[in-house]
Amino acid sequence: MADANGEAAVAEASGREAASPKTQLPMFYRKPEALHPARHGALSLITRPDFSFAATAHAIPIMASEMPAAMRSYPIVFVGPQKAPVVITGLRQNENLFVEPDGSWTAPHYVPAYVRRYPFVLAEDKQPAERLTLCIDRDSDRIVGAAPPAGDGSLATPLFDGAEPSQATRGALEFCNQFQMGFAATRAMIESIDALNLFAPRKSTVTLEGREVLNLTDFQVVDEAALNALGDDDFLQLRRSGALALIYCHLASSNSWNSLAFQAKSRKSK
Repeated sequence: MADANGEAAVAEASGREAASPKTQLPMFYRKPEALHPARHGALSLITRPDFSFAATAHAIPIMASEMPAAMRSYPIVFVGPQKAPVVITGLRQNENLFVEPDGSWTAPHYVPAYVRRYPFVLAEDKQPAERLTLCIDRDSDRIVGAAPPAGDGSLATPLFDGAEPSQATRGALEFCNQFQMGFAATRAMIESIDALNLFAPRKSTVTLEGREVLNLTDFQVVDEAALNALGDDDFLQLRRSGALALIYCHLASSNSWNSLAFQAKSRKSK
């Protein structure tokens, strides 16, 4: 949120999974429950995407594999102690410029996987430790009874076929497994970049229509000068780890700050 001086902080967003009721829940999730036929056998998933839950998310976690598509629409920066990569979707806190009033995502912009996997998530099971199990956010509006509300016009598919996971649930599990692997791979790339001290704090200034100036703060970027000063061995190691492609996508995404200003102007004119 911009203050009287036009300063806006990029709040920390993380891809950390829910580990237990005592830990901080991942963004968007309010009541994650381990999916089980005894508790959820009568429930269904509304198949029509509705991204209203992300309407106030101005920074969303992103994986390295998504960056070639995401960099065309959003600036990619790094936040928090772990330098988690995020896309910036709003110029003020609690503002997502890409979620329409009907819950759709503004076309043709890329929808991050972190958003698309909701209301499912992999979370650590207590017994045995470190085992991941598929969960749903029981408070999600897309989790309903056997049929969606009358007149809603949405299609719903069961979460279970008897005691067995339905095709929709199996698909969600596969998607979440792929997300988890992508998240781990991205984390390793970030650590290799951080080990070379390439991250630097930055801020970005965006001028909106009417000459309103916003200064976006509290994020980090890869210092291009420090990158270019690396020795050959360190540079080659970044390429081998896959981190070099991540860095170049991040640097190219800096052009998308202007796209955010354009999106803000388009939203205001609607």
